[in-house]
Amino acid sequence: MTVLAVIPARYGSTRFPGKPLVQIAGRAMIERVWRHTSAADGIDRVVVATDDQRIADAVQSFGGEAVITPETCRNGTERALAALDALGGDAEIIINVQGDAVLTPPWVIGAVPVAMRADASIQMATPAVRMPPDTEAKFRAAKAAGEVGGTTVVFDKAMNALYFSKTVIPFQRNPEAGTPTWQHIGLYGYRADTLRKIVSLEPSPLELAESLEQLRALENGIPIRIVEVDYRGRSAWSVDAPSDAVEVEAIIAREGELVP
Repeated sequence: MTVLAVIPARYGSTRFPGKPLVQIAGRAMIERVWRHTSAADGIDRVVVATDDQRIADAVQSFGGEAVITPETCRNGTERALAALDALGGDAEIIINVQGDAVLTPPWVIGAVPVAMRADASIQMATPAVRMPPDTEAKFRAAKAAGEVGGTTVVFDKAMNALYFSKTVIPFQRNPEAGTPTWQHIGLYGYRADTLRKIVSLEPSPLELAESLEQLRALENGIPIRIVEVDYRGRSAWSVDAPSDAVEVEAIIAREGELVP
């Protein structure tokens, strides 16, 4: 069973052009994500899928593998499929690792392919982490203040997703019930045929309402297995704006490198 990890990396970000090449504590962001992905368990090959030769050249300069994908790819899922096809289409499992997930630990990335290798019934998988009470309180306060970032998920007893939302779910009408809140981590694993099916489908109503592409799968009856992960005390942060890069550097200085 071959597992291909694809890191989509687009140069022309509206809010942060050239983001994959921004230097964070002496290394380009895309190199950091590539290093973490390469160190993850259960992955046979890692490629960066980009639409820009500058990113491809940077990846090759630090020993990584890059593939040029069409500028017409609308999102990371389409870019992951384009990379799979460009490489011959023979991988059975594709792991889509966001190119700005610069602090996602290798053990979080690896949890998805390991779960999919162990259970052939999983068509699609994604990780989630249980929020500690203090983190949840801050998260709820940020949402109440109008922040959009961050997604929560609820799932059934078999760990299959019921819904993802930019709001905080479940609504805690009875906090004494002790029901945890789970934060979704934006990383996906697909069987190759499932990835092709999702890309072939039109955007769905809930997907458009929440701007969450994974809802397309749920609305079309494709189950998504939730893989519980633990950050082991490490901080999570993604880079959406130049100020985020500064915050990530501070976290690395405080907590150390995830990969030497």
